[in-house]
Amino acid sequence: MSGTNITRDEAQQRSSTIAVDSYQVEVDLSTRDDNFSSTTTVKFTSRPGSATWIDYIAPSVTHIELNGEVLDNALHDGFRIPLSDLKGDNTLVIEGQSQYMNTGEGLHRFVDPVDDEIYLYSQFEIADARRVYACFDQPDLKATFQFNVTAPAHWIVASNAATPTPEHISSTVSRYSFATTSRMSTYITAIVAGPYHEVRDVYSGKFGSYPLGLFCRKSLAEFLDSEELFEVTKQGFEFFEEMFDFGYPFGKYDQLFVPEFNAGAMENAGCVTHHEDYVFRSKVTRAAYEQRANTVLHEMAHMWFGDLVTMKWWDDLWLNESFAEWAAHHASYRATKYTEAWTNFVNQRKAWGYRQDQLPTTHPIWADMVDLDAVEVNFDGITYAKGASALRQLVAWVGEDEFVEGIRAYFKKFAWGNTELADLLAELEKASGRDLKDWTTRWLQTAGVNTLRPEVAHRDGIYITASVLQDPPVAPVGVAQTLRPHRIRIGLYNLENHALVRTRQLEIDVDGALTTIPELIGEKVPDLLLLNDDDLTFVKIRLDEKSSQTAVAHLGDMQDSLARALIWGAAWDMTRDAEMRTQDYLALVKRADFLEMPIGVVQQILLQCRSAIEQFG
Repeated sequence: MSGTNITRDEAQQRSSTIAVDSYQVEVDLSTRDDNFSSTTTVKFTSRPGSATWIDYIAPSVTHIELNGEVLDNALHDGFRIPLSDLKGDNTLVIEGQSQYMNTGEGLHRFVDPVDDEIYLYSQFEIADARRVYACFDQPDLKATFQFNVTAPAHWIVASNAATPTPEHISSTVSRYSFATTSRMSTYITAIVAGPYHEVRDVYSGKFGSYPLGLFCRKSLAEFLDSEELFEVTKQGFEFFEEMFDFGYPFGKYDQLFVPEFNAGAMENAGCVTHHEDYVFRSKVTRAAYEQRANTVLHEMAHMWFGDLVTMKWWDDLWLNESFAEWAAHHASYRATKYTEAWTNFVNQRKAWGYRQDQLPTTHPIWADMVDLDAVEVNFDGITYAKGASALRQLVAWVGEDEFVEGIRAYFKKFAWGNTELADLLAELEKASGRDLKDWTTRWLQTAGVNTLRPEVAHRDGIYITASVLQDPPVAPVGVAQTLRPHRIRIGLYNLENHALVRTRQLEIDVDGALTTIPELIGEKVPDLLLLNDDDLTFVKIRLDEKSSQTAVAHLGDMQDSLARALIWGAAWDMTRDAEMRTQDYLALVKRADFLEMPIGVVQQILLQCRSAIEQFG
């Protein structure tokens, strides 16, 4: 196959044929032309006599030299260069003209309308390093990288290694020769260049000290709130180094806020790019600061899970993103002032996952990524939100302490290498003693949302029977009727001094259509019984009759924001699924005290209220 696509079969064939040792990359960014010169020297090993190809998407190639032999430039079809009759040890040199992009792929160029300055930054995920330099552009062909960048003398250049003192070529041009990196995948290499404003700090922790950098356009310098950003960054480092028991692996940590970015951020090793909308130019809500902190922590988590240990192929993209999503919320809740992170996860990210998982376009969390085209369509609410929810359920299923033990072993065993999901599960099974094969099949290889509902009976205010019923997914039509295992908490809430507070909590395993709860027998019936308390699993929940009445009358009296969010979610699901009248849902909204809610919760409720009026009448 040619063109920009690469199939999984092709990638597996290539990685079984070669192993890459090192890249030396030279780019000249000192002109204002549409193209820039790029020279790659790559050393790799292979089976003698074998053949493969190298990726390079560029307007032209001016020189190809393999093991001292000059090859015909016409071998380059615009996307690939075939390589044949390889030796055991190979040295390949490719010179060409790469193209600046304005689409957020490869090396993106932006001209600041304020001062006419040029800003450049790279974006290589999933396979766009090949737009800047010739490379074997797939995640399991890791190598070391040494970048040399020629740029205007008044620019700053950042990459995966620390920025060196530049060599002045002339009064207007400088050359940056970066140190050689550790082994990494092509998609997390980076080049960022321009007259960026820069602020510096240092993090010191149990594994050492690391230089920290923040960068933005000069015209935004007055708005860069470095104190807040460095605070969250340092809190993240301390939390992750402790949880992972593994020091930050890339020496320095730069965060660059760049214009016209296609995503929220990108986890380039030691050189993270963020959308410059996170440089707030006016007063914003606390929710905006919380979202930015979450993004900072998400990309930081990738330094270990994704960059240090990397997926072999994009089949495990969901795991890469879901882990970072889970870890960011976990760190935000445990280590920062944004302690309502899981509440906002329920109302925003998870609500996104619920919506997408009930559409005809839903798919299992684990998707069959047969080629790069398949990867492009799977950055969605299933990959991120449902995946992170499933991972949170996995943490509960094996136990948080056991999960951390397994993750620590995983990082130590596979550092600087590539893995598959099975490698992580093996470490979690060792740590927990749980067999995860069935869990994996039912959670990761099927689509749709289960529903849990309480079935209780009581006499004189005391429970005499109590069970949890599990319904299979009902939407979209034709979805597999899967019943999944869930470890959940059940909260018993009562009115005390005009507040609805939790007075007891149980933790149980739910599996199959019916699970009895003997712990509730003989227990006083609470004012409200909440399944999935603390939100450990991805499931729709129902309230029993008394709990529904309590929710309508006293939801504003509930002290716990996460429990309140879960009840709002349950009420909306029941309305949408025709188990609660629209009028009752609107009555609940009318009673709400929005001044006491996080803005993200308010936004979500108002959107749902509008949908209820317009769609359900």
